[in-house]
Amino acid sequence: MKRLCVLPMCAIAILMMTSIANAGDYAWMRDFNIRAEANPSDFRARIEGRFKIGDLEIDAVFDTADEPADAYMLLRLGEMADESIEEVIEVYKVRKGHGWGNLAKSLGIKPGSREFHALKQGQDLYADEVSGKGKGNHKTKPKKKHK
Repeated sequence: MKRLCVLPMCAIAILMMTSIANAGDYAWMRDFNIRAEANPSDFRARIEGRFKIGDLEIDAVFDTADEPADAYMLLRLGEMADESIEEVIEVYKVRKGHGWGNLAKSLGIKPGSREFHALKQGQDLYADEVSGKGKGNHKTKPKKKHK
């Protein structure tokens, strides 16, 4: 009887480890959503300026996406894959729930590529959150001039 219990416990442990490992991927999205939802008009203006799109495209993306970070990801994936937003939305509708990595892969963004890692690490819409950490003023020391 104890042998039967071991298999389910192993399966649960593997699922928990996978969930923990994936929790770090795209972790920046939680803070991104909070910031975007706090000022929707600013978010919309940033999306428009960053991706150089108009109201129709913005509305299509916002109508499709569940969260602000999802809208950003759809636009970013389209940009990286050099696909129209309409194409990305269609793929998203089919693959929704399979994860951003799966969606990126289906759009031709190779796992392990620079682009793929950039998606996981953060966003570039809010200048003070580029690293995905989302806190603080990231001041850098001036470079020393060499004589």
